[in-house]
Amino acid sequence: MLRLCLISLCMAVVISCRYDLAEATLGEAAQTIARDSKELSGALLKSTNRASYRVQSIASGTTATTVREYVNPSGVVFAVAWNGLVHPDLHVLLGNYHDDYRKALSGTPRRQGRRGLKVMTRRMVVETWGHMRNLQGRAYLPELLPEGVSLDEIR
Repeated sequence: MLRLCLISLCMAVVISCRYDLAEATLGEAAQTIARDSKELSGALLKSTNRASYRVQSIASGTTATTVREYVNPSGVVFAVAWNGLVHPDLHVLLGNYHDDYRKALSGTPRRQGRRGLKVMTRRMVVETWGHMRNLQGRAYLPELLPEGVSLDEIR
């Protein structure tokens, strides 16, 4: 009985540690999309296949925000885009790239009267724009962008 309890406890610790290590998918495998859906309190919607990538949509009922995750043929998320009432939690979407984003954001000058923002690092680009009740944005990794894919397709 004690052995069974110890095994169950060890499995619970391993599982909880496994899912708390990384919360986002940008630059990670497509299997993390389901975890993103949970972290964003959303529901997985349709998956759309394009010529050189796949788009998986997540809708959040609490924030009325839709997130689209773009997966290249090798199964890695190369971009995310969103639109809705609020911006999603970028820590969840950017994952390992979030610290780079925060550092670059702190060094980006604010412009009067402009709501659009473009933050670039050596490894990624994050763009946000829109107005109240219609906020939009996208983040992508230029080096993972499939050949022939236009940035205009990431919306």
